[in-house]
Amino acid sequence: MSKGIIGKKIGMTQVFAADGSALGVTAIEVEPSVVLQVKTKEKDGYDAVQLGYGRVKQKNITKPLQGHFKKADKGAFRFVREFPVLSETYDVGQEITADVFQNGDYVDVVGTSKGKGFQGVVKRHGFGGGRATHGSMHHRAPGSIGASADPSRVFKGTKMGGHMGNVRKTIQNLEIWQVRSDRNLILLKGAIPGSKNGFVLIKKAKKK
Repeated sequence: MSKGIIGKKIGMTQVFAADGSALGVTAIEVEPSVVLQVKTKEKDGYDAVQLGYGRVKQKNITKPLQGHFKKADKGAFRFVREFPVLSETYDVGQEITADVFQNGDYVDVVGTSKGKGFQGVVKRHGFGGGRATHGSMHHRAPGSIGASADPSRVFKGTKMGGHMGNVRKTIQNLEIWQVRSDRNLILLKGAIPGSKNGFVLIKKAKKK
């Protein structure tokens, strides 16, 4: 059985376990996601449910999307994402809330990591760098990037400086510490990718 919901990262905080130990948790706001479309293997070639999250003004949405959203008749949405489903039955216009998960469930979280711009090899790949003393003048440089005679070129994929961050990341097997349905919040143990107010996908863990 597969399930999921769209949420917004609020930030991190501390909670205390029953034994008094402090736990770092990430708070995710999960306003009800609306089912916009139910896809079936017979009609679409695969089983999935399409959810909308983050209401916006209708005037800011293209005409084709306005017609698509009209079927659910629950307003217009900023984010539209699909989740694979196996045995669940959904109806267009149905709202998916935080109650889809329970305390102790394990989930995979998909988000976009923070963009860090152009970075060197020390920060981007964890290179050790050169020696700091004796006038080396080689502190954070990458060093040799290949042979000169054979093959006389730089291999594709060689770790070098470049754009870092702003990529889709998945963190697996995070435990749900608490579901606060009254406040539309889910508290997850540990950190998740992205900045505050960034949207994330929360899915049932594949490997649990």
